[in-house]
Amino acid sequence: MSEAFYTEAQRAMQTRQGHAKLADTVQNAIVWDVIEGPNADFIESRDFFFLATVDSRGRPTVSYKGGPPGVVHVVDARTLVFPIYDGNGMYLSAANAGETGQVGMLFIDLETPNRVRVQGRASVSHDDPELARYPGARMLVRVAVDHCFLNCARYIHKHTRVAASPYVPDADGKQPHPSWKRIDFVQPALSEADQRRTVESGGTIDMEVYVEHLMQGRS
Repeated sequence: MSEAFYTEAQRAMQTRQGHAKLADTVQNAIVWDVIEGPNADFIESRDFFFLATVDSRGRPTVSYKGGPPGVVHVVDARTLVFPIYDGNGMYLSAANAGETGQVGMLFIDLETPNRVRVQGRASVSHDDPELARYPGARMLVRVAVDHCFLNCARYIHKHTRVAASPYVPDADGKQPHPSWKRIDFVQPALSEADQRRTVESGGTIDMEVYVEHLMQGRS
């Protein structure tokens, strides 16, 4: 594996902490520039992951991305794809991925526990052939994998999965109308179709009621 995996700052800290040899050993043992079979299977078994991106000003953001099991598809040993579903219209992660291309992906099994990390270069498309894999998706992110590696799971607290989110689009791409799209002051910014869905869902709510919904686990 190339020395370029570590930056000068990372190297300096490893040396300062007396861990340079350990860092080399770990890199040589677990860091690959392809997605190996067991890691591919693990990634495709997940129904959520965490996505880190950085904008053109160097500002990072981390986002939770959920979907059906297999929300991230391993196209081949060097390529991943995942959907961008309907959200709050900010497109922080999608725009960052399209602008700088640098992404980090963290896949976690909170029950076993286990985790896998991927670093790569992303591109965003509205007409990628793989988009058909995800009904209801607005865009598709394709990631060229630079590094894939296991991570020690000793600090992962065990949690039991309760239920899948009802907001994951179904086979026809349909999903329930979310509470935040019912907030009164949001209505003028919504499409006519979403405004109609607000009426069909019981009408508008104020911010206080929306917060109550969140505290009750209702999105």
